[in-house]
Amino acid sequence: MEFLENKSILITGATGFLAKILVEKILRVQPNVKKLYLLLRADDEITAKKRFHNEVVEKALFQVLKKKHGANLNTLISEKICLVPGEISLPQMGLKHDSIWIDKLKSQVEIIINLAATTNFDERYDVALGTNALGAKHVINFAKQCSNLKLVVHVSTAYVSGEREGLIMETPYKMGESLNWFKGLDIEVEQMVIEDKLKQLKEDGATNETITLAMKDLGLERSKLYGWPNTYVFTKAMGEMIIGDLKDEVPLIVIRPTIVTSTYKEPFPGWIEGVRIWGQTLCINLCRTIDSLIVGYAKGKLTCFVAGINSIIDLIPADMVVNTIIMAMMVHKLQPSNHIIYHVGSSKRNPIKHADFQRFNYQYFTKKPLIDRDGNAIKVGKVTLFDDMTNFHRYIAIRYLFFLKGLEIMNMAFCHSFQDKCITMRRKFNLVLRLIDLYRPYLFFNAIFDDTNTERLRKELQNYKEMTKEGLFMDPKEINWEDYFMNVHIPGLVKHVIK
Repeated sequence: MEFLENKSILITGATGFLAKILVEKILRVQPNVKKLYLLLRADDEITAKKRFHNEVVEKALFQVLKKKHGANLNTLISEKICLVPGEISLPQMGLKHDSIWIDKLKSQVEIIINLAATTNFDERYDVALGTNALGAKHVINFAKQCSNLKLVVHVSTAYVSGEREGLIMETPYKMGESLNWFKGLDIEVEQMVIEDKLKQLKEDGATNETITLAMKDLGLERSKLYGWPNTYVFTKAMGEMIIGDLKDEVPLIVIRPTIVTSTYKEPFPGWIEGVRIWGQTLCINLCRTIDSLIVGYAKGKLTCFVAGINSIIDLIPADMVVNTIIMAMMVHKLQPSNHIIYHVGSSKRNPIKHADFQRFNYQYFTKKPLIDRDGNAIKVGKVTLFDDMTNFHRYIAIRYLFFLKGLEIMNMAFCHSFQDKCITMRRKFNLVLRLIDLYRPYLFFNAIFDDTNTERLRKELQNYKEMTKEGLFMDPKEINWEDYFMNVHIPGLVKHVIK
């Protein structure tokens, strides 16, 4: 695509899911891009090269590029990609004062795409604030020092809307704004709250485990104080506030994707990254929510589920998000604006409900069950679905809590003979309840994301038929969700994650 030709682009969070797909896309469709500067969390260039090789190039995602360029792919990468070791949570994005990259980036970079984020709902507050909020601050401050800068693209999340219902508009958040009208949100104050808490914990001689848990609890406490349901969306909202407040005359595009799923078409259908699992309990973030549920169900570990049966799951394939980023940049060149927001999702144009999601899983794994370690097919059945939290908690209490209480009584009666088992079961039980509480807003989601600005991009795309031929698909209306789950997403998850 001509727009990307001879451009110098800085991409942060370069080993992340969307960033990988974006880098692969640019190299595949426009090898004449001038330079892709990729900021990676690393101490030096050697470490950065190892991370890029292991976490990006060696992924199956790059197989189409490898087939296209063969032995010349390494030459293309060495010519077009510059790996920049840094840390976005630090001023100047962690670039050292004597780094050769500072002057080079300031003089050559034309577009900055900020994809760096921690997406864990249950992240430590200090980590999430550092990456999602202060990271945005450091990016925009660096952008203002770039003499040839044309545009900053900040990738956020649609769920900065919290638990608001109805039609969510593509509008910015003002500095200090809250979702519950509670006044006083100040990012500098939040930093001081974190510093004071860490100081107190260290003075009390707290262990690393205790500090981590306290930081997670602090994040949830501060999030809920201002109306957000978890640390992730709270800190992403603060990131939007900061970047909007500090941008001055820097042209800014904010991309707000919903739940990002496997690739729809590019570079091939169904590419997805891994799902983290804690013991027998699924650890999920927003972008991996449905994948974690699918894995748990397929392995026979998820026999009940809580969700609004008619609630919408707002999904969007990853390549459509990347294509929207590219199209938004091109349209900005043709029709410049100072600050525009794009919701990238499906709830308004082509919604899917939890009931459909459950049905697709049942249909797939009854026909193609997973095989356990002994070579036996794992049988799955229809999940017991609870459509309100009261019934779900009652079920949990009857099914598990009574047994746990009984075990604890036995443990006391038999001189703590079952102490380890009690501790393990109590930890698992509390973790499940914590996760359910974290994801409850998305299991009973009652909002639709307006995508008027994004729809304008899609209509603009119709004027460039050659771009559709080149693979700039970005319209969720063309997705048949049953076909996508049965023939693209679940097979991709089985191949690339469950294996």
